[in-house]
Amino acid sequence: MMRVKINHISAQHLNQTATVKGWVRSVRNQKSFSFIAINDGSQVAPFQVIADEKNVANYETVIPTVANGCSVSITGIIVQSPGKGQALEMHAQNIEVLGTCDQEAYPLQKKHHTLEFLREISHLRARTNTIGAVARVRNALSFATHKFFQEKNFLYIHTPIVTESDCEGAGELFTVTTLVNKPEQLKKGVNFADDFFAKQAYLTVSGQLNVETYACALSDVYTFGPTFRAENSNTPRHLAEFWMIEPELAFADLDDDMDCAQQYLQYIVKYVLEHNQPDLEFFQKQYKKDLFEQLEHVAHTPCKRLSYTEAIDILLASGKSFEYPVAWGVNLQAEHERYLAEQHCKAPVMVYDYPKEIKSFYMRANEDGKTVAAMDMLVPGIGELIGGSQREERLDVLQNRMLELGMELERYQWYLDLRRFGSVKHAGFGLGLERMVQFATGMENIRDVIPFPRTPKHCQF
Repeated sequence: MMRVKINHISAQHLNQTATVKGWVRSVRNQKSFSFIAINDGSQVAPFQVIADEKNVANYETVIPTVANGCSVSITGIIVQSPGKGQALEMHAQNIEVLGTCDQEAYPLQKKHHTLEFLREISHLRARTNTIGAVARVRNALSFATHKFFQEKNFLYIHTPIVTESDCEGAGELFTVTTLVNKPEQLKKGVNFADDFFAKQAYLTVSGQLNVETYACALSDVYTFGPTFRAENSNTPRHLAEFWMIEPELAFADLDDDMDCAQQYLQYIVKYVLEHNQPDLEFFQKQYKKDLFEQLEHVAHTPCKRLSYTEAIDILLASGKSFEYPVAWGVNLQAEHERYLAEQHCKAPVMVYDYPKEIKSFYMRANEDGKTVAAMDMLVPGIGELIGGSQREERLDVLQNRMLELGMELERYQWYLDLRRFGSVKHAGFGLGLERMVQFATGMENIRDVIPFPRTPKHCQF
């Protein structure tokens, strides 16, 4: 008998024999029959199976071994359910316990567990309703990402995880080395010429610089992969390892970039609304009471656009007492970003043309000599969700900017070559998948939207 996933059981299976496999969520034993709730991870709600001693040949021997957490294979007839919560249920004919579960040691008991506790058992927390629903929404957002860019004829490019470049110039890099395995070399002092790559190498903080090489040859491209920041921050918004979606548009300026970012965000939000309604209903009930309203608003409301200077003026005129002072030239903090999106604009908002001193070297200098063609998309509940820019395509301007910042031009000759040989206007942006999952689910802590969170002093499994 072929296995049927629980979320695929429908009226077409009525009165037919099927097999479901999964993990037991709960068991209620009566005198001559039992209620077994089973879940295979395909949906939030468990599926109810009724096992009657009259119909299950091995009832007396198998039921005592069916317990919370064990894995089972159950074959039976799909029938209409007289109870509330599900339209169909199964009347079991055969039950096989595939893997028993030590009830005394099993940490997921039939009670409420805090998210903090679940982070300590990341290898088992996917069996809970919350983390299972997060995984399904994360999967949907990832699939919708590829679908959007493929439909737009972008090419998917794999960029390296190990790099010699500091894309953002912040210095928050993880060094990749084998020297720690050679104590005799460390005693002589660190000499990266003796290292595996014969130079200092890092885990990438962004695939952007690399993917630009393909945008300058094949037009519109995107990369989607893990990135790493050695930032000593323990906030609910930061991870040391996270996933980034980074498209690069050839022959494009900042307006094209902002248009694409808005289209992309609305596309993936609409996709989740259409394909993950039961999961979103769960999150709205358990975590964020206005989740559907927020997602529908973003899916159908055009982004407002403000220059950085306009945004600063709005914040200064707000009369709000912010924890971080507001002045032209400062980085916008989460409280500033959320005020603009939630209270002033009451909609997603693009802030553009930031001061060059607070932005990266590769961003195109504006004619005013003070700002660069950068943009951030701010959304209610999160603040910054997307960041991007038009790239500096003028060789002399880019070189001068890099020299201003004390960068070694020799290390970036390959990047300068893109401007030396057939330069074109191009632009791109980055979206952190975990921030997007937070926004789509209403989860407050970013550690709860990635399977295995890596944060300062925390690297389990």
